[in-house]
Amino acid sequence: MKPELFYLVCTAVFTGLMWIPYIIDRSIVRGAKDGLGYPENPKPQSPWAQRLMKAHANAVENLVLFATLVLTANALGMSGGTIATASMVYFWARVAHAVIYAFAVPFAARTLSFTVAWVALGVIAWKILVG
Repeated sequence: MKPELFYLVCTAVFTGLMWIPYIIDRSIVRGAKDGLGYPENPKPQSPWAQRLMKAHANAVENLVLFATLVLTANALGMSGGTIATASMVYFWARVAHAVIYAFAVPFAARTLSFTVAWVALGVIAWKILVG
């Protein structure tokens, strides 16, 4: 498997699993009945779980861009080198973003990890558009 496709799959799997911790928190905080049901006035989730939910939504939004770029590069026969490295950087920056966001590491760290991922997307786009 090409490295950029490997990191696309890793990113999709990671993003697809991010909901599990905050659903467990929901069941712990609200109890099984309210955690699985639709209570009218639910107890708020733990702060870390609320932040992870936001990080998850952000990861889903950005996965669309990453997948589009990696799959376009693959369809054009562009592989390895810069695109592979940018894909790896994107994946690890997104993992860092989720952890930093959930554990409330100071704002600059979250912004830095997001920016690194965004720059990696830009690198892939640049390679596709300019060569």
